[in-house]
Amino acid sequence: MQAWERRGPLAVLLLPIALIYAALLQVRRWLYQTGVLKARRVDCAVIVVGNAIAGGAGKTPTTMGIVQHLQSKGMVVGVVSRGFGRSDNAVCQVTPDSDATLVGDEPLLIARATQAPVFVAADRHAAARALLAAYPKTQVIVCDDGLQHYPLYRDLEVCVFDDRGTGNGWLLPSGPLREPWPRTALATVGQRNDRLLVLHTGATAAFAGFRAQRKLAEQALASDGQGRALNTLQPPLLALAGIARPGNFFSALRALGLRLDKTLALPDHFDFSTLDTAELRGHQVLCTEKDAAKLWKVWPQALAVPLVQTLEPAFLDALDQMLGAVLAAKLSSPHGHQTA
Repeated sequence: MQAWERRGPLAVLLLPIALIYAALLQVRRWLYQTGVLKARRVDCAVIVVGNAIAGGAGKTPTTMGIVQHLQSKGMVVGVVSRGFGRSDNAVCQVTPDSDATLVGDEPLLIARATQAPVFVAADRHAAARALLAAYPKTQVIVCDDGLQHYPLYRDLEVCVFDDRGTGNGWLLPSGPLREPWPRTALATVGQRNDRLLVLHTGATAAFAGFRAQRKLAEQALASDGQGRALNTLQPPLLALAGIARPGNFFSALRALGLRLDKTLALPDHFDFSTLDTAELRGHQVLCTEKDAAKLWKVWPQALAVPLVQTLEPAFLDALDQMLGAVLAAKLSSPHGHQTA
């Protein structure tokens, strides 16, 4: 949203609503600070990955990268998520063959990419409890998109920013911020400034933090799992995306040398059962990997182009050091964590 890039007339006009939002945030923080509301722990380390800004900045690819990194070190890792766009809020396990409309498109993508156990629920603590009950040897739970979800106590946080940075620096809806940034750590929910990692996924970074490199794969995936080199595709090409910033997907395809004859920018978490497939006829259709599971049900000949994100070694080293300190503290505790 361009109005969030500067403090222009529209942003100023929305300031009264932003002030109400800020007041609600303060009340909520006070409730957790005073113990009226409580963050609940689980018996393993919890890493929360999220945004301070609205819209996609790379949370899910970062979650997958962290999970795969920890798995490569021999750790037993699980994932919890809200599962945005689900038809209900109950606890549910996500498997690679789950229906995206029942579990959410991002959790399904994570389950397929990592093969880690993934549980979804509106209450992430309930999802974490269910995951640990089913997989009691889990050492680390990574929470996808939960930076402002306080009911689940966290041990470590990763906040992801893209090229927008903090935009105009104002709270929603005057600006893109979900919470003030830099933020004030809320100790009662597990927030600590020395256990917060800032990750930039864009080409530029407005302030200090680690970096991640992002690019599209040069090979697309068909619904049967077969790969197709992008440079062998024949026009006319149609690219569609039901993500927070569809234009980024289209620009990345063009950066790979593809000439797109048509693009369809759809709402984030779009319900592809409502798609008018007449628009697709006569085109080779390209979509994001996140959209593929839902699109293939109505247009199985579409090709998904995966996003490849590489986390810099310094970020992974810092993550390992922080997580090592968390796990050592848990092992040395004579009482462990209370889960209620």
